[in-house]
Amino acid sequence: MPPLLTSSSVPALPLAAWSRYRLRVAASNAASAPDGAGATARCTSTGGFPSFLPGAVERIRDGAAIRLAKRIERVPVQTSFSGSAISSSCVRPLKQQQDGDPVVLLHGFDSSVLEWRYTYPLLEEAGLEAWAVDILGWGFSDLETRPPCDVASKREHFYQFWKSYIKRPMVLVGPSLGAAVAIDFSVNYPEAVSKLIFIGASVYSEGPKDMTRMPKFVSYAGVFILKSLPLRFLATRLAFKKTPNEFFDWVQIGRLHCLLPWWEDATVDFMIRGGYNVINQIKQVKHKCLILWGEDDGIISSKLAYRLHQELPDAILRQVRQCGHIPHVEKPREAAKHVLEFLARNTSDKSDQSPSEPSDKSDQSPSEPSDKSDQSPSEPSVVVNR
Repeated sequence: MPPLLTSSSVPALPLAAWSRYRLRVAASNAASAPDGAGATARCTSTGGFPSFLPGAVERIRDGAAIRLAKRIERVPVQTSFSGSAISSSCVRPLKQQQDGDPVVLLHGFDSSVLEWRYTYPLLEEAGLEAWAVDILGWGFSDLETRPPCDVASKREHFYQFWKSYIKRPMVLVGPSLGAAVAIDFSVNYPEAVSKLIFIGASVYSEGPKDMTRMPKFVSYAGVFILKSLPLRFLATRLAFKKTPNEFFDWVQIGRLHCLLPWWEDATVDFMIRGGYNVINQIKQVKHKCLILWGEDDGIISSKLAYRLHQELPDAILRQVRQCGHIPHVEKPREAAKHVLEFLARNTSDKSDQSPSEPSDKSDQSPSEPSDKSDQSPSEPSVVVNR
């Protein structure tokens, strides 16, 4: 259960550092809603935040969180399992490319788009068409009608979102449980995906099977604990190599979406239906993949990174040193650098790894990371050629 955490002390990436690598982009109007789908929800509160966000957002002090929260909007998504369109939360790009794949950012279990508040601006600054999307059941979508939030519903909802707004093959980025979401989606809708990026991937869990047999009141009790401050404090400490100075603010940001009135119902519905189990789907993934891992991940064992690398047909593995479970939060500049380098690759041949890295997966062991790069995040070495 990776919380939404980041540090306002992370310095912004100097514009000059990325100037040589910017992609050609063309400004355009924001993606329009499909015909007859209704209007985008953009109403704002007195503080400039969208009116649908919980009032606790006004207490946030993290500058990056504030800026990204003000960009969250709701767009209508029509599905087969809901009589009316679901007003679905996301952050849409300010600019849309004419010649590159959009990058679509998912989030982890019980999280939201705010998980990307530090890396999203870096990707956007580098010229990528970046979207951040809340997975059905989490984040800030309007679920007043209590639609089902099981795996099949999450998959269809995201597909309809993609079909209505993105409409082109995308680079799909899944951190933690979001990696399971990405695998499940790409296997079922391969035409919608061009490449995959997994960060601290939680893909070997078989889902909360025990909860499928529990009485509902027990499930609700468990979800109540999941929202509690003590558990959020613990999860926050586990997610990072070092305890952040802005610890309490991070916890508040991480549980902000839990304050919406339908959060408990949506989370219980997901859990009692079994959750994600994509173990048997991993080898069916045919896309090029990047596996990004914090070498000090205290939530998902790094051994599973090597297992995933072995099982994916076309994947490279990169580690972020001195980093915990959420590199795109703890080391956003390094995470952005690895993403840009991966997107710049013009070949799927894994033999282009550094000579000091084993070219044969069978030669690797959990004590041998497959990325020797220790460059400073402020000195990215990436050439983006589209």
